[in-house]
Amino acid sequence: MQNWIADVVNQFGYIGVFFLIALENVFPPIPSEIILPLGGFMTTYTRLTIPGVLLFSTAGSIAGAVILYLAGFLLDVNRLEKIVDRWGNILRIKVEDIKKADSWFKRYGYWTVFFCRLIPLIRSLISLPAGMARMNFPVFLIFTLSGTLIWNTLLICAGALLGESWEKIVRFMELYSNITYVVLGLAAAAFVLLLILKRRSRKT
Repeated sequence: MQNWIADVVNQFGYIGVFFLIALENVFPPIPSEIILPLGGFMTTYTRLTIPGVLLFSTAGSIAGAVILYLAGFLLDVNRLEKIVDRWGNILRIKVEDIKKADSWFKRYGYWTVFFCRLIPLIRSLISLPAGMARMNFPVFLIFTLSGTLIWNTLLICAGALLGESWEKIVRFMELYSNITYVVLGLAAAAFVLLLILKRRSRKT
């Protein structure tokens, strides 16, 4: 996949970056954790620049996020789960991924859109429950843009700084993803436990 991504960027430049990132947002298994650091690395030996890669990758992220937001706006959870259950093997998305994104949005509200833009896989899928919840569209764009800028800037600059060792970022991001999921799971469990303890204290 890395060779294909490099070929697309080499051939089409910034438009290739835009296309890949937009596609990554619609089909999450095409990882931005590879596209962005590789794009950053390519600024060290091609005509691409960090501001240019950042601009077009962010535009691509917004375009992909809007597509999923509109898809969520037109679908409900049950209908979406049926589609994923039938075609998920092609889209490489599981029903559990949809449920996880939906539950996070319902639990943490609008700020979920911002924070989930910093978490692999969920960062793309969170646009679906935002659309299904009819989240205010300008607010959705602001939160999406804010989280996306942080994510894109960090990965692009890291790729440029590491140069030929940019692939180390991919291994680091895998570790980051696992740690993030564990921390969020523990935080959710602690939150539920606190609610239970508060209810018990009120009864007593």
